[in-house]
Amino acid sequence: MLLDGHSLTLEKFKAIVEGREKVSLCPQAKEIMLKARAIVDKAANQDDKVYSINTGFGVLSKIKIEKHQLDQLQVNLIRSHCAGVGEVHSEVESRAILLLRTQCLAKGFSGVRPQLVELLIELLNREIHPVIPSKGSVGASGDLAPLAHLASVLIGEGEAFFQGKRMTGDVALKLAGLKPIKLAPKEGLSLINGTQQMTALGALTLLRAEETMDLADLICSASLDGVLGTAKAFTDWVQQTRPFPGQIKTAKLLRSFMEGSEISQSHVDCDRVQDPYSFRCVPQVHGGVRELLVFVRHMLSIELNAATDNPLVNAETGELISNGNFHGQPIAFALDILGMAVSELASISERRMAKLIDPTFSGLPTFLVKNEGLNSGFMMAQVTAASLVSENKLLSHPASTDSIPTNNEKEDHVSMGPLCARKAKTILENTQTCLAIEALAAAQALEFRKPLKPGVGPQFLYRFVRERVSALEEDRNLHIDIETILSTMRTGEMYLAMEKELDL
Repeated sequence: MLLDGHSLTLEKFKAIVEGREKVSLCPQAKEIMLKARAIVDKAANQDDKVYSINTGFGVLSKIKIEKHQLDQLQVNLIRSHCAGVGEVHSEVESRAILLLRTQCLAKGFSGVRPQLVELLIELLNREIHPVIPSKGSVGASGDLAPLAHLASVLIGEGEAFFQGKRMTGDVALKLAGLKPIKLAPKEGLSLINGTQQMTALGALTLLRAEETMDLADLICSASLDGVLGTAKAFTDWVQQTRPFPGQIKTAKLLRSFMEGSEISQSHVDCDRVQDPYSFRCVPQVHGGVRELLVFVRHMLSIELNAATDNPLVNAETGELISNGNFHGQPIAFALDILGMAVSELASISERRMAKLIDPTFSGLPTFLVKNEGLNSGFMMAQVTAASLVSENKLLSHPASTDSIPTNNEKEDHVSMGPLCARKAKTILENTQTCLAIEALAAAQALEFRKPLKPGVGPQFLYRFVRERVSALEEDRNLHIDIETILSTMRTGEMYLAMEKELDL
């Protein structure tokens, strides 16, 4: 797959990051890079001060660096900025960050040499993934500390994952048959000045959230059959009176999932006038989440192909322009919105699960188990879901509205985008857990509706769950059941099976 700095989509991103597809540098991109590099070399050989080429960084930018120290300046920058802390990113996350920084430099607006980008591509293709601490960036001037840890591997320092092992950067390069690169003027800063940590984490979370969105509709349909609910509120006519595309899509999916439900037909003449909001308003709530996922996809799709360096090199005019493209505010806003949206899927899921275990509403055994009292069934599973929903509420508080000055007030407004990204990831993980619990409870509820058959969607979910987890006949360790179903959501197994069987 060619990297040209302009045409990376989220689908290509997924194929390279998770599918481990090989990449190469587009020849046209190489030509642009050479033109931009000539401008940087010219500036490096002049006496005028040019930021990042012959000056210090940040508040030290007034200090001019002597010509014989320019290469050392870039190395010192990488070393000094390797100040990240906390749990290190997974190999998938590291690979995503590596890909996006490579893509950014391939645009040719940073003025780095093609051989630097080609070394980054070698890391991708040989699956050398830098060890990157997850904390240390405020999201402006880019994700400096995390990207410095990435860059350190290129110069034979730092650490990397290679062939399933964690090792020093120089050893990883040597084992892969590669040599460290000697950084030229500007290249150190160009490696670390960007939003690639927050964007990579955000993209990975969004892709999983989009799958989780459809699964939430599926699991809801199973709960609806479980509590003898009705799909009347999901008719297309109702949705067209408030025609949000997300609402229309969720309602359409719910109708298709409920097709052929003998359970629904069994209670058409019951005395229940309407269902609680957690069922009746799913098109509006889930649909609202869908609308925001579309917005986040739009924002991330732009950022995947953005130049986020400073200064940028205009090869047409010969200018080096100081700018603020490294500021992560647009992505920080988007990722806070992503977290808030996904949080609602957990909130409404927990309420549906609560209805399933309540005999006064569902008519089913208390906590969905026989011999209640002796057995507690899904009692504590609902408490677990409630705790995760409350955690999500706390995490949904925006970080993008926070700012703290750094670098002796030179960098006096920041985005906190990486924190937004980490929060969104945790919110999604909590939400998937809540949905896994609801899926187990819905499958258990359908046990008590036999011999009546549920709709095609609930039938699929029931079979999928039962192939992995048996019905709850008496109390057992539910942690194992939850983790079993949760793992199928996080790996994409449940989504792919649903997509294939239900022809989404």
